[in-house]
Amino acid sequence: MEDWNELRLVLAVARAGSLTLAAPLLGIDHSTVFRRLNALEQRLAVRVFERLPGGIYQLTLAGERMAAAAERMEDEALALARDIAGADGRLSGRLRVTSSETLAYSRLTTHLAAFRAVHPGIVVELAIENRILSLSRREADVALRPIRPKEGDLWGRKLSSVAWTLFASQDYLDVHGGMIECPDKLDGRAMVGWEETVGGIMAADWLDRNVPADNVVYRTNSLVNQSVAARAGIGLALLPCYLGDGEPGLVRALAEPIEELAGELWIVTHSDLKGTARVRAFFDVVGEGLVRERELFEGRRHL
Repeated sequence: MEDWNELRLVLAVARAGSLTLAAPLLGIDHSTVFRRLNALEQRLAVRVFERLPGGIYQLTLAGERMAAAAERMEDEALALARDIAGADGRLSGRLRVTSSETLAYSRLTTHLAAFRAVHPGIVVELAIENRILSLSRREADVALRPIRPKEGDLWGRKLSSVAWTLFASQDYLDVHGGMIECPDKLDGRAMVGWEETVGGIMAADWLDRNVPADNVVYRTNSLVNQSVAARAGIGLALLPCYLGDGEPGLVRALAEPIEELAGELWIVTHSDLKGTARVRAFFDVVGEGLVRERELFEGRRHL
């Protein structure tokens, strides 16, 4: 096989599990994926994928060998790209950053403006994602994450702890019994919560354990929208303090942060990129700017 694009095609379909999901990964349409895959199988006279019900594509043994080879080639190409980028001393060009919606909405953009003022030659591309993008695959150059990175090839630092508590509008509290004394006394309070299908999110799991399902009167998968709903008087919302304390129209319904929900904020890059001038500059300006707001993140300062 002399064409790398053929192996990229196999790898994309293998990862996506279907032609429909693989097409946007490759930047082509579904029919083109279908046509190229069929042409590849005909040329090699081998079945690369088994076609299963529901449009699922499953690798054959031959396909598994091809996908494994494609991954090795991809790893080498990415390592080379990171190696070259790691020696880039220019304070210009593109820098792709990933952050949660909540952080981007409430605190990050101000620091990005400060970064732009100091380094106008760097174009920041912000990917607002609650899923973890791969820094090894260059889906992002820098990530702001709510957990300590577990991958051994990543490098970064903890910026702050992150406190959570319950928030509501002052009007809601005035009408519905005032502030809450402790987090296990939520009976009878209307709550803003997560979609029922959401799992693995610490705040959502805490609400499931501590709030009767009948008390949840509004559900959304967006923390920003949860804060908007609480501000509108729909009910109480469980929010990070840096979002709730900084949001006009919201007050704490529970005075102190909930200890078991304490989280973290990390700034992370790939080890190969830590020497890149753009990455170092971002760590210096944005990372240090967020550190200066540590009291807000830790719930020790009300705006």
